Amino acid sequence: MKPLTRNQVAQRIARDIPEGAYVNLGIGAPTLIANFLPVDREILLHSENGILGMGPAPPQGDEDWDLINAGKQPVTLLTGGAYFHHGDSFAMMRGGHLDICVLGAFQVSASGDLANWHTGEADAIPAVGGAMDLAVGARQVFVMMDHQTKQGEAKIVERCTYPLTAAHCVDRIYTDLAVLDVTGRGLIVREMVEGLTFEELQRRTAAPLVRG
Repeated sequence: MKPLTRNQVAQRIARDIPEGAYVNLGIGAPTLIANFLPVDREILLHSENGILGMGPAPPQGDEDWDLINAGKQPVTLLTGGAYFHHGDSFAMMRGGHLDICVLGAFQVSASGDLANWHTGEADAIPAVGGAMDLAVGARQVFVMMDHQTKQGEAKIVERCTYPLTAAHCVDRIYTDLAVLDVTGRGLIVREMVEGLTFEELQRRTAAPLVRG
């Protein structure tokens, strides 16, 4: 069994973003998704610092440091793209105008609670950014994360122990091991990496799983 790389997870998520969607990619690993969106599919990427129509990362050496995403990474602007005040950008987020947001997470609970801004540790630096606004404002919330921490602890849990970003907001979880849907019947396993058994995935998950 070989876990997916972050680029492979990003590529997998890109396949599920439909034509015509307005999408926010959260800071960190989710920004990789912009590099794998099909060129024949019109998808409008939003950045909370005030961009709509954001493109993939520029080739090395062609960066324009006046054109960055919310994570301060250089990006490109597609034809027809626009810049605007971050106040207007947050109004888009809070007003339900985004179809999908993809966020990273420290933990996701079985009921779709999201914890992604603070671990609660005394020396941890809280970094909420616009995650709370996105989690409650987007029509669908996808999470992109490793299935376990570097110490081997589960990140998908029965109940979050870290401070919540938002409750009952996550619709689908993409990890380096599996794709899971958060439903009223529980966490339904839609896909697993080749060579991984359901039993092993359950062992690495601290919440009950349902076979898809």
